[in-house]
Amino acid sequence: MTEDSKEEKVEKEHEGTLDEETLFIVSQTFKVLSDPTRLRILNLLFGKEYSVNEIAKTLYLRPSTVSHQLRFLKNLRLVKYHRKGTSLYYSQDDEHVMNMLKQTIDHANH
Repeated sequence: MTEDSKEEKVEKEHEGTLDEETLFIVSQTFKVLSDPTRLRILNLLFGKEYSVNEIAKTLYLRPSTVSHQLRFLKNLRLVKYHRKGTSLYYSQDDEHVMNMLKQTIDHANH
């Protein structure tokens, strides 16, 4: 994206319109965050990394369910992973979305 097109994009957003790419990313993010299982996984990943089996055990879910949900979160770059031996360890990867999630949880608890 060129500097001119970035400026045009920012101007449109300030005028109240959004480009198609931004609309798609925002709508997909909210779609992913609308699932209770994915919210539980993201909440668990706030301060620590976990393997699929650790997430499954902590949240009382099947490992296959956790893997399926992590795939959605990874595709939107909300989580990242690294390999240790034969296990994949996941952690949060988007500080902005995680802060929004934390604020929403705090709001719901008041």
